[in-house]
Amino acid sequence: MKRFYCTFFLSLIFCINQTTAQAQNPVQFSFTQEPSGNEILLKIKAVVQPGNQLFSVKKFSEDAPVHTQIKFDTSASYILKDSVAEKGAAQQTVEADFNNALVIFFTDSVEWQQKIEVKTFDTVNIKGTLTYFVKTGSAFNSFEKPFSIKVAKEKGASVTALKSTGDLETKSLGYIFLVSFLGGLLALITPCVFSMIPVTVGFFTKRSKTREQGIRNALYYSISIILIFTVLGFLITLIFGPAALNKLATNWIANLVFFLIFLIFGISFLGAFDIQLPSSWQTAADSKASTTSFTGIFFMALTLALVSFSCTGPIIGNLIVLASKGSYFGPLVGMFGFSVALALPFTLFAFFPSLISGLGKAGGWLNSVKVTLGFLELALALKFLSNADLAKGWRLVDRDIFLCLWIVLFGLLGLYLLGKIKFHHDGELAKNDFDQPFVSIPRLFFAIASLSFMVYMIPGLWGAPLKGISAFLPPYGTQDYTTNSAVSVASHQTNNGSITPVKYVKELGPYEPEVVKKFGLVTFFDYDEAVAASRQAKKPLMLDFTGINCINCRKMEAQVWSSPEVMKRLKENFIIASLYTDVQNIYLPENEEFDSKELDERVNTVGEKFSHLQVSRYGVLAQPFYIFLDGQEQKLAADGYGYDPDVQKFIQHLDNVTAEYKKRNP
Repeated sequence: MKRFYCTFFLSLIFCINQTTAQAQNPVQFSFTQEPSGNEILLKIKAVVQPGNQLFSVKKFSEDAPVHTQIKFDTSASYILKDSVAEKGAAQQTVEADFNNALVIFFTDSVEWQQKIEVKTFDTVNIKGTLTYFVKTGSAFNSFEKPFSIKVAKEKGASVTALKSTGDLETKSLGYIFLVSFLGGLLALITPCVFSMIPVTVGFFTKRSKTREQGIRNALYYSISIILIFTVLGFLITLIFGPAALNKLATNWIANLVFFLIFLIFGISFLGAFDIQLPSSWQTAADSKASTTSFTGIFFMALTLALVSFSCTGPIIGNLIVLASKGSYFGPLVGMFGFSVALALPFTLFAFFPSLISGLGKAGGWLNSVKVTLGFLELALALKFLSNADLAKGWRLVDRDIFLCLWIVLFGLLGLYLLGKIKFHHDGELAKNDFDQPFVSIPRLFFAIASLSFMVYMIPGLWGAPLKGISAFLPPYGTQDYTTNSAVSVASHQTNNGSITPVKYVKELGPYEPEVVKKFGLVTFFDYDEAVAASRQAKKPLMLDFTGINCINCRKMEAQVWSSPEVMKRLKENFIIASLYTDVQNIYLPENEEFDSKELDERVNTVGEKFSHLQVSRYGVLAQPFYIFLDGQEQKLAADGYGYDPDVQKFIQHLDNVTAEYKKRNP
């Protein structure tokens, strides 16, 4: 049987090219409902395009694995009655490709019916997934269609069920590619990816001596990025679940490894030593130059992929969740589009390495670039050390310590660029007409930028918010000394009736962003506590799915939440629950642990608990991500709200949610 499943899986993989060629899904679905008191008869009608065979929900025998499955998400709002009924002109055949198993299929249409008892509310959202198999010619293709249907306990004629918007499965593969490509362009301007561009420049500067070699290396680098994100990322998620990539970005061991990598590279760029392959490897490289060249560039691209997950994860989160639920082709095309966009600027820039090499021959400019990159590498190394420190709660690199180290590093960089510091491999500065060393205009401007950045950070030692870099810094609550030490306890406990945050406050309170402490915004760290507060205060609940090491979360808080108009609405109109999905050092009591099908693992930490909540209920694994609920835990907006630094857009979204809440609770 295992051999059979392997053969079946391989046959699906070989059919990717045939599935990709299909512009439209071979099956079209419609959803209707017939209310009858507390029960709803949900009808799912499938219309099969000519030339296709849609397989039945009935599994005729253990040797016939090709069948349709309709899975409903669990909910306290409704229960399923009986099993799925199937109505249509079914046909049967013996399928030679499956050991002559008898399979049941439809060639025109079929209707599946499911009785549902609505338990608590007049209107509920029923979510689930249709996983179905279609035979086209001799090819067997699998598809997946998530659905979200709003049903009501009212009597009357059948009405068309409301499907949620943003269903990628209903879109063409071209649409998925386009959206993902735009997501890749957006990822380029995130700090994690953008900061890697100088490292890449130094890499190709050292490696490429001719234009031809630069072009070849550029193509290798581009192909490597596409392969890594498309294949490796997809397979890791498929095997380990939707939280795998996010966990890698926030895992303390992984961050320590990244810290050591950047530390070693930084020290090397400063001239302490050269990183070289062993002589035996170099001999083998001479005999297989092309293979070794690609291998080296591949690992450079792998470094980019690994260290950028903390920023790129929120953007590809929806594709990750889709992949983990079994839909192969949608996320495969999506990750391909994402990686193509991510590789483009690196490729275009690396197409001209000979220009940089030529500049490096004059006046030691190339060595200055390497030293500058060394300082930047050390600064980035501290960021990864801080990530590990936050994940484990060691408190070794608090906000003030982090700022001290960055201030010193960028101050030394400024002095180096002015020629006040020299390393043993540095040459003399170029001399002017009077035979005196002088600083070139480009070096002067870079020195001004570095020293200005140093001066900008100094007030942060006394608690200044430093909005421009707040996304990189450890949380404001980890700083020991501030001149505006905050808001009194009384002001921190207003507008919530008698309910105040209790659970996880001691553990997660120090990680609250500066804007929360500055304005005295009350935030809960537990879902159940926040729901209780929402009901008692009679206010809508805003779920803030966030992370301790989430850079885009800090940017959203610093740029959007800090707006007086936004903060006024958050304080007066909402109950806020900050649910940290990357907390790995706060463990659940043994009686609260459970197995998560969505994450494909045993949930035993607070971070895993809230990751499961986000994926299982809202089908997303991205941070920041905001969901708005009423007192009955029903969504007040059709879609969640992700990272978008547009203040006015967020204000409008808050106002729309408030209006909808008042409409439901007059």
